[in-house]
Amino acid sequence: VQLVESGGRLVQAGGSLRLSCAASGFTFDGSSIGWFRQVPGMEREGVSIIIGSDGSTYYGDSVKGRFTISSDTAKNTVYLQMNNLKPEDTAVYYCAARPGTRIRFPLHPRYDYWGQGTQVTVSS
Repeated sequence: VQLVESGGRLVQAGGSLRLSCAASGFTFDGSSIGWFRQVPGMEREGVSIIIGSDGSTYYGDSVKGRFTISSDTAKNTVYLQMNNLKPEDTAVYYCAARPGTRIRFPLHPRYDYWGQGTQVTVSS
């Protein structure tokens, strides 16, 4: 299993970014896959998760209404569209996956596989 994130960069507050996570080694169907973020010295925070079997989505309270998760099963890629970005969204964003499992608590960081992370910096 491999997860490769891309799309992170410096953006001004109020701007938008789209992160991508290219997955390989497993199929989305029946899997839980999505995004976490982490700031140095803080715990890893659940941002958004999508369930492959039925497309159910979950969002952290701090991003609801601003971020949207989606997947392209043909490309085995998960996207995170981030709008109206705020300085507090600055973090390293990680893609995470638990293949073949509908995870019980999607926004808890109990995933089997993680990407290397991509830095998102929002300037004020």
